[in-house]
Amino acid sequence: MSLALYRKYRPQAFAEIIGQTHVVQTLTNALLSNSISHAYLFSGPRGSGKTTIARVLAKALNCENRKENQFEPCNKCSSCLEIAAGNAMDIIEVDAASHRGVDDIRELRDGARFSPVKSKHKVFIIDECHQLSKDANNALLKTLEEPPSHAVFILATTEIHKMIPTLVSRCQRFDFRRLQTSDIIKKLEYISEKEGIKFDKSALSLIALNARGSFRDAESLLDECLSFSGKTTLIKTEDIQELLGVVEISHISKFVDFLLAKDAKSAVLFLNKMVDDGIDLQEFTKTLVYYLRQALLTKINPDFLNPEISGFSTEEIAKMKNQTSNLKEKDIQNMLELFIEAENKMKYASIPQLPLELAVVDITNI
Repeated sequence: MSLALYRKYRPQAFAEIIGQTHVVQTLTNALLSNSISHAYLFSGPRGSGKTTIARVLAKALNCENRKENQFEPCNKCSSCLEIAAGNAMDIIEVDAASHRGVDDIRELRDGARFSPVKSKHKVFIIDECHQLSKDANNALLKTLEEPPSHAVFILATTEIHKMIPTLVSRCQRFDFRRLQTSDIIKKLEYISEKEGIKFDKSALSLIALNARGSFRDAESLLDECLSFSGKTTLIKTEDIQELLGVVEISHISKFVDFLLAKDAKSAVLFLNKMVDDGIDLQEFTKTLVYYLRQALLTKINPDFLNPEISGFSTEEIAKMKNQTSNLKEKDIQNMLELFIEAENKMKYASIPQLPLELAVVDITNI
């Protein structure tokens, strides 16, 4: 059975990690100076590399061939190979979403007391740690206050605000950034080259844009495209739109043109044609909201968008700026609020496009 792309191309060294330079630099400096903390807290959006960096750090801590003044794991010794394969006895990964009780943490705490079986450090990676129960948090807090010298705890969370402050204060905290579209495109280009698949440049941009800052989502979308193509031909943008149900920015731009022209008839006909063509209206609305948000931010700061980080082409950015040139920030805000409200109502509407149609009527009659 073939590996999923996000597993096959998971970074195995600090040098392979894209987009979290501030985290990598701090951790590698700590390894060089041998000033390792007993507890780390990785906070950030899903798919931004928290678990990946936790595993690379675990490898570096236990690498049998890493010498002084080095921070990269060798990826050749038995410890590195076991961690990469996911069967290292001294690396314990816990999913707090399904192991959130106090008994689970007590078991982990008891295991932490014992020395590592073969490694220098026993590393505990606790994913989605914000889901731990109150009693489990207290049990973990006690462990972090008096940790064994051989134990290193790495907590990962997508919702830092749900964690108790006392637990956060016991950890060295790293805030992961949402990945830029240009970083995701770079990784997708690398994978497609390795897989021997050719893509339209705009096709990879479309995948990256719809990944919403997540490497894992982008790689999963790319996996679907490779399965669809059979790895035989050039994969075109139109293929991805059809396969994934994603919406091309040019369609959104055209729809916004109807709104700005106060042309309710054309806008409603356009929406219904989207439905007839099998476009996912939830996906259409999500992309529309994203587009209008970028338009608002560009109105506030004309230099906000550029092709390198946004995933939009130079032509699309120029079109957006032209559309907003005669609008006030309040006008775009009103459109955003109406479509966000429509997006929420669509989940329960008997006629899916009706909330969008009502938003169109409101906007074109202002």
